[in-house]
Amino acid sequence: MSMPGGRPTLEDVAARAGVSRATASRAINDSPRVSPEARRQVDAAVRELGYVPNRAARTLVTRRTGAIALVLSEPEDKFFDDPFFAATVRIVSQHLSAGDSQLVLLMVHRPDDHARIARYLAGGHVDGALVLAPHRGDPLPAAVRDLPLPVVFGGRPWISERGLHLVDHDNVGGGRLATEHLLSLGRRAVVTVTGPRDEHAGLERLRGWREAVGDGEATAARSEPGDFTEAGGERAMAALLARVPELDAVFAANDLMAVGALRALRTAGRRVPADVAVVGFDDHPAVAPHADPPLTAIRQDPALRTVHMVALLHRLIAGDRVAPGREVLPVELVRRESA
Repeated sequence: MSMPGGRPTLEDVAARAGVSRATASRAINDSPRVSPEARRQVDAAVRELGYVPNRAARTLVTRRTGAIALVLSEPEDKFFDDPFFAATVRIVSQHLSAGDSQLVLLMVHRPDDHARIARYLAGGHVDGALVLAPHRGDPLPAAVRDLPLPVVFGGRPWISERGLHLVDHDNVGGGRLATEHLLSLGRRAVVTVTGPRDEHAGLERLRGWREAVGDGEATAARSEPGDFTEAGGERAMAALLARVPELDAVFAANDLMAVGALRALRTAGRRVPADVAVVGFDDHPAVAPHADPPLTAIRQDPALRTVHMVALLHRLIAGDRVAPGREVLPVELVRRESA
């Protein structure tokens, strides 16, 4: 035995457990070809000896790296400013570490990063990839789709969804629910600050608003594009106030834009909710409850989406046959003082 004076080896574990080296290796690598009794003996020996598997050797046996890539096609400033992305990265990291997997964060900084990331993913460095909210014209989803690698998309990419695995929230239903709530309060001139037109989430929330207000002559004039930032929400709200002075409610397609809208309304001397009711989207705990006034919002749960994405990716990595498709998670209205 090589224990004295050195770190425990697989041979040490096998000797302590009273099994062959091959059986010890199979037990440590979760092979089904190990009896429950042998697995218990090996697990006990691993704990007693403080054995840490050699990651490189384990990769050769299992053909897995133990690493999962999280790919973000977002500008760096938006990633750090938008709490939704920060929360998603934190939750993904927590769930992967609980399953003894390592998170590899890949971000697109420049146009040529798409090819670099595709090469990295194809190089056998990770077992699978989670790809978040790609924009229209982003070449990465098509490149990733063609790789021999399990991939789960969070949000809808701008490519054919045939053969893809997607997890998303009900953006259309959320936009409709927010607008119907404002209409139920007796508001009649409900405007919207939309998300970017190159993201499905923004377009789908706009569609939900349209389904609730109906198609009329005033509908087009009552929407203004934003960019999912506070400053963008403030600019869009100022434009709507100038164009639709009779507005008495606004649905903003995310919480940050809703906060910007509140600032513009305050500057214009409009009281919230007495003069104008406001609803956001996300219900992020660092934003919505702390707005002035606290923000009524559509709640989408990034933790729930992350759990579903990671669980689905693990199934694909394990070789389970999972039919491609889009899983749509529910949203809900959380009422506070703004509406």
